[in-house]
Amino acid sequence: MPPVRVAVAPRSGRHESLIAAVSQGGGQVVDVAEAEALVWADAARADLLPGVLADGPGVRWVQLPFAGIENYVHLLDRDRVWTCGKGVYARPVAEHALGLALAGMRHLAAYARERSWSRPSGHNLLGARVTIVGGGEITRELVTLMRPFGADVTVVRRSDEPFEGASRTVGTAGLLDALASADLVVLTLALTDQTVGIIDATALGAMQDHAWLVNVARGRHVDTDALVAALGSGGIGGAALDVTDPEPLPDDHPLWSAPNCLITPHVGNTPEMGIPLLAARVRDNVERFAVGQPLLGLVDVDLGY
Repeated sequence: MPPVRVAVAPRSGRHESLIAAVSQGGGQVVDVAEAEALVWADAARADLLPGVLADGPGVRWVQLPFAGIENYVHLLDRDRVWTCGKGVYARPVAEHALGLALAGMRHLAAYARERSWSRPSGHNLLGARVTIVGGGEITRELVTLMRPFGADVTVVRRSDEPFEGASRTVGTAGLLDALASADLVVLTLALTDQTVGIIDATALGAMQDHAWLVNVARGRHVDTDALVAALGSGGIGGAALDVTDPEPLPDDHPLWSAPNCLITPHVGNTPEMGIPLLAARVRDNVERFAVGQPLLGLVDVDLGY
């Protein structure tokens, strides 16, 4: 059987590990004009993909680099199989979410800004009521990380089909009730037209005044103006954000100066962490494509993720 012909584009020295992964999976790296599969290596340049695909009429499978594919949704079609990074980065992102949660709830972010001895503050994650909005692989990893803390976890997702490890699972219609009962709310869901602004003034108003919001998904899930207002009024305990809207967050934005807001610059998964993980997924999917096995991280064209 001839090897799978795979193009890696756009080509740069940073993506040599992806080129190596194609070979490790038994594939042959070729120019896109000869390719039957394409590994897209630059998540920031979705604008270049249509031109590359036009040069590769034989491409039957496209591997996208990230789990979030909102920049590519308008390019999806049923003429090709599309896969993305679903699950690839789940562990490091879940770890980061846990770190943000602990830093917020235990008041570590505020203590770090002090210049003198301050009064005690904070809440335990031990035995806390945790609501996770989203039902993908990050949630799966985060539920596992919550077990040693004895947290009571509620998962909110499109379907109320039970989520393994969660105390309860509710559909999106139950979002406000799930927010109202939580000490900690974590956003891990995909960004779609339906989830833009899902945490708005009403959702924030449903949360308890000590509850922390952690966002490791996408900034546009949260109404930023409403969040600034909730933080300023004490409507919620605080927010720990790895993603913001807009992003990057401008230097003079009020979130930077909010004492109950902790911001990290979209580093739940860094390139140094992510490239080896993506390379392993590329290797596995090249092997699967060669023998006709189902690919990992399949994109649902109708749902857009």
